[in-house]
Amino acid sequence: MAPRRPRSVGAFPKTVEPTQTRHAEKGELYAALDLGTNSCRMLIARPKGDQFEVVDSFSKAVQLGQGLEASGRLSRSSMARTVQALQICRRKIEAHGVKRMRLVATEACRRAGNARDFLRYVRRETGLPLEIIPAEEEARLAVISCASLVNPSTEQLLVVDIGGGSTELVWMDLSQVPHPERARAIMRLGNGFNQPDDGLPQARVVDWISVPLGVATLKDHFADVEDDSARFALMSWYFEEKLCNFSPYNSGVAREGFQIIGTSGTVTTVAACHLGLKRYDRTRVDGMTMSSGQIDAVIRSFLTLGPEGRRTDPRIGRDRHTLIMSGAAILQALMRIWPTDRMSVADRGLREGLLYAQMAADGVLKEMGPIR
Repeated sequence: MAPRRPRSVGAFPKTVEPTQTRHAEKGELYAALDLGTNSCRMLIARPKGDQFEVVDSFSKAVQLGQGLEASGRLSRSSMARTVQALQICRRKIEAHGVKRMRLVATEACRRAGNARDFLRYVRRETGLPLEIIPAEEEARLAVISCASLVNPSTEQLLVVDIGGGSTELVWMDLSQVPHPERARAIMRLGNGFNQPDDGLPQARVVDWISVPLGVATLKDHFADVEDDSARFALMSWYFEEKLCNFSPYNSGVAREGFQIIGTSGTVTTVAACHLGLKRYDRTRVDGMTMSSGQIDAVIRSFLTLGPEGRRTDPRIGRDRHTLIMSGAAILQALMRIWPTDRMSVADRGLREGLLYAQMAADGVLKEMGPIR
């Protein structure tokens, strides 16, 4: 028997997959929610030209995956915290009259033995149609959100999405795609990494991997190491070992035409610290480029601060201070083994990919139309 919805919740429409197309009403709002191992984040937006305009947003650290490494299950307290956050999201969706939405859960729910029970709990308490997506779809959605940040000179592209419970890496060959077609070719990957040969320019996915280590799970692996610097070094080398069969180059020499785009709270926090921002400014961070030397300098400053200094540093924030070094360890490992000394910073990711996919499927993005 289907769980009963509370009376206060409206009848939410069935979630529409990105590959489905239907006529969208003019000015219609879309919602995208990303429930990860550590955070619950949502955007509500409307199409605007070939992009979208954010109308409302929500972000809260819920620590859904707390204790998951040890028990293999989501705890009652973490589920309760998450449902409280989802209640806020539900109220925002209702207040804006959103009808088109995609609300997804990622690594913590992929791994938890009681994930299906959790989904039923969410539906019963909030009415929200939360779904668990596979790692490949998570990677694809992160990739398409970054399409507009690809440099004209890029021939080989690596998109890295550092999450709470996993890290997705997608390596693409763009050398056969004309420059004006690259963003659209990348957007088409939203329908699958193996594209049919339909005569359109192809962004070829050379390889991709989902490493079951994110900022929360990597931290948990080394929680018993007391020395701060030693713990950081161990985390970085441990993550690098997980990429031994993925990295295409290991010469240590930076190559022309190779671009890394990093998307995550870790990457944007490091970028904001490098810029010396007292208050986070997305317009200055999204799309900027950092050198490996600049990234290393910020990481060294984090290590100098130590755990207590990081806890009180306003640049890092209360929700991230316990996770920033595990994220930095992942970031340092990536820059150590990939053939570039620069990284493009993306303040975008799964939520933006969900919005682009829905809007593109509905044909409401100017000059783009439905992605075939």
